[in-house]
Amino acid sequence: MLKKLSILASVCMTLSTVVSAETITIATVNNGDMITMKELSSDFESKNPGINLKWVTLEENILRQRVTTDVATSGGQYDVMTIGTYEVPIWGKQGWLKELDNLGEDYDVEDLLPAIRSGLSVDDKLFAAPFYGESSMVMYRTDLMEKAGLSMPKKPTWEFIRKAAKAMTDKQGGVYGLCLRGKAGWGENIALITAMSNSFGARWFDENWKPQFNTKAWHDTLQYYVDVMQEFGPPGSSANGFNENLALFQTGKCGIWIDATVAGAFVTNETDSEVADKVGFALAPDMGLGKRGNWLWAWTLAIPSSSKKSDAAMKFISWATSKDYSALVADKKGWAKVPPGTRASLYNNPQYMSEAPFAQITLDSIQSADPKNPTVDPVPYVGVQFVAIPEFQGIGTAVGQQFTAALTGQMTVKQALASAQRLVERAMRKARYPK
Repeated sequence: MLKKLSILASVCMTLSTVVSAETITIATVNNGDMITMKELSSDFESKNPGINLKWVTLEENILRQRVTTDVATSGGQYDVMTIGTYEVPIWGKQGWLKELDNLGEDYDVEDLLPAIRSGLSVDDKLFAAPFYGESSMVMYRTDLMEKAGLSMPKKPTWEFIRKAAKAMTDKQGGVYGLCLRGKAGWGENIALITAMSNSFGARWFDENWKPQFNTKAWHDTLQYYVDVMQEFGPPGSSANGFNENLALFQTGKCGIWIDATVAGAFVTNETDSEVADKVGFALAPDMGLGKRGNWLWAWTLAIPSSSKKSDAAMKFISWATSKDYSALVADKKGWAKVPPGTRASLYNNPQYMSEAPFAQITLDSIQSADPKNPTVDPVPYVGVQFVAIPEFQGIGTAVGQQFTAALTGQMTVKQALASAQRLVERAMRKARYPK
C-alpha cells in the first residue's frame, strides 16, 4: 500500500511539473553565434526545469519582417525576439518592448560597452540585452596579398582596396578580389553602402531632412561600389549577404571581404575555414575625410510587451547575455568563439585577446563608430549604417533594390540614384518630414 502511495505521489509531482512548465518562443537569426546559443541552451533548461524553449530560426530579412509585424500588432507570437540596434530605441519609445529591469544581481549591466549599451537604452532604461556587438572591418588573404607584392595597411583607403582587389583577382582560378554584400535590404546591401557613403562624404538627408542622393558624394560612392563589384566581385553577387560571402571567403574564393567584425571567429576557425591560417584584419577603409566606412550594430534579445511570459523570458535573456554564458562558450568551443563586442571584461581577458586575432580590431572599430555624428557634414539623424526613424525599414529596402539594379546592370548608377531620390522624397513627404 505504501509503495502504491509513493508511486502515486511521484506521478502527481511529475504531472504538476509538466503542468507548471512554461514554453517560451524565441525568434532568432540564422547566424553562427545564434546557432551556438541554441546548441548550448540545454544548459539553461537544466538550470531552469520549469521553462521549455521553442526556437524559430530565420534568415535575416524574413526575421525582420516577422518580428516587426508581430510586435506592431501585439501578436504575442514570440516571447524573446532577436532585434538590432535600429529597432530597440524606436520600439522602446513606442512601448512595444518590456524594460529589462530584472536581469539578476550577478548580471553586471555596467560591464556592457558604453557604445553598445547606449544604443539599447531609452531614458537610461535598458530595453534589450546585447548578444553580440559588431562593427565592420577588412578581412583579407595574407598569402594572396603577399603574392600580389602588397602590404595591407592597418588603416587602408578605398583606393588601396581597389588596387589590391585588382591584383588579387584570378577569375580563371576561381578567386575574386573583393566580396561585398549585394543582396537588397536595409540591413543587407544598404548597411554596407551607407557605411561606405559616410566615408565618401555622403549622407541620407541634409539638416532639413531633404534626401541627398542627387549629390556627387553619393554618385562617387555607388559608382565605386558597382565598378569594383563588376570588375573584381564573384558572379551572382546581387544574391550575396553575410552568410553567402562568409562561405565564399571560407572556401578561398575571396581575396578581400569587408563585413561584420563578428565574422572574425568564423574565418579563422580551422574546422570550417580552408584559409583559417591565412587571414589578416584591418580597419574599414576611408577617403581621408575623417570618417571610416565602418558601422555599429548589436544583435540583441528583447521581450515584446505582448508576451505573457516575461519573467521566464527575462531569465533566458539574462542567461544568454551573461558572463557565465561567455565562459560556457569558451569551455565548449574555445575563447575565439565567444560572442564578441558586448562586455569590457571580455577585452580585459588576456586569454581571449591572445586566442582571438581579430579582438583588438573589433574593439577599435566599435569604439570608433559614432552614431550621433556618423557623417562628414551634419545630419538630423542618429545611426551609422541606418537612419534611426521608423520609416527607414521601408525606404532603406526600396533604395537597396535600386542599388542592386545598378549592380546587375538593369539601371545605370545615375538612374538608380535618381530613382532613390524620388522614392525617398515621396516617402518623406507622406511621413510629413521635417517634424
